[in-house]
Amino acid sequence: MKLCIIGTGYVGLVSGTCFAEVGHEVVCVDNNPEKVRQLQGGSIPIYEPGLEEMIPRHVREGRLRFTGSIAEGVAGAEVVFIAVPTPPQEDGSVDLSFIEGVAREIAACMTSYKIIVDKSTVPVKTGEKVAETIKRYNRAKVDFDVVSNPEFLREGFAVEDLMKPDRIVIGTLSPRPVAAMKELYAPFNAPIIITDIHSAELIKHAANSFLALKISYINAVSVICEATGANVVEVANGMGLDRRIGRQFLNAGLGFGGSCFPKDLSAFIKISEQLGVDFRLLREVQAVNAAQMDRFVKKIVDTLWVLKDKRLAVLGLAFKQNTDDVRMSPAIELCQRLLKEGASLRVHDPKAMSKAQAVLPPSERVTYVEDMNDVAADCDALVIATEWPQFAQLDLERVRGQLTHPILFDGRNLLDKAEMERLGFVYKSVGR
Repeated sequence: MKLCIIGTGYVGLVSGTCFAEVGHEVVCVDNNPEKVRQLQGGSIPIYEPGLEEMIPRHVREGRLRFTGSIAEGVAGAEVVFIAVPTPPQEDGSVDLSFIEGVAREIAACMTSYKIIVDKSTVPVKTGEKVAETIKRYNRAKVDFDVVSNPEFLREGFAVEDLMKPDRIVIGTLSPRPVAAMKELYAPFNAPIIITDIHSAELIKHAANSFLALKISYINAVSVICEATGANVVEVANGMGLDRRIGRQFLNAGLGFGGSCFPKDLSAFIKISEQLGVDFRLLREVQAVNAAQMDRFVKKIVDTLWVLKDKRLAVLGLAFKQNTDDVRMSPAIELCQRLLKEGASLRVHDPKAMSKAQAVLPPSERVTYVEDMNDVAADCDALVIATEWPQFAQLDLERVRGQLTHPILFDGRNLLDKAEMERLGFVYKSVGR
């Protein structure tokens, strides 16, 4: 099938690449000329495992093209995906101006029947507004259908999630586009759920809010574990073996961050308020998440006493492993909190150091270090802030020799507590 994807962020770029991988012809559109030039030349603006090999190959073979023109993308497409940003506003609601603007542009250049698919995460009833907008601005008055097709991609694992999805959700205003959407997704060999469009839009917010709830729940349990001498990892393992619960998203740490969970949680709370529903449970999820960072900073302060003029090493800047995304990163927030306390920092991340410098600029108090095993040089303590698996392979003997005091704060429970204590570290983790 011939597809157009408008927006080349994480969702649009991964979706377009994976659609090309299974044989569809894809045109990706972006309004950033420099980004389009990069992609046309095979350069990838984000780090996502798998893309670096796939994109240049599909560009060479002609299945994947990039352009700055919506009209060019829409002209030959049977299905047009909207995958533009839906950033949060100050009150927690979603800014839908990019969605509205793209819908108007699609409408203006449509001359034949199209299926318009909303891939962006949007509030319930957005599909109705997109349909109204296209109908209003489509001068040719051609037929179209609007579909909600939410994405469930984890940054760092997005290619895997799209190529081997748990489920594919298709919400429609009419039955007409169902056959084409099933054909589109047939190569992915996954359960396809057909719903009304309102249910499809709600599924994404409900799912992400539930996952955020799981993280906040285990973080709340970690506080009980610390108060009683229990081990939150063992508690989570015991819980996770229950098939009704599952082990995923039960890792205690600094709390959730990134561009999805905080935004989607706030949006779902705001959607509920607008519908006259007080979703107090989700507000408590937010509160627990914020408190987890407070507790970890307090743990550092309680151990080191005064942070002013202390030098701390921090491993991790991305909001999670396998990505260079630092948007709403707990690791960045932790660094900013430590700087506010008067500390200076030596920081390292395998992939995110370039992007982190925009929000955590190098200075006399912030030094970027290329080798993770050198980050602790002449520091008073080391902090692990992101769960990169390579941090579990630290040369601990070397790190201990570099530290002025053998103190390590593990915000992701990556290291073995007994081994750290055997090596002579003062070791502080979460819920253990």
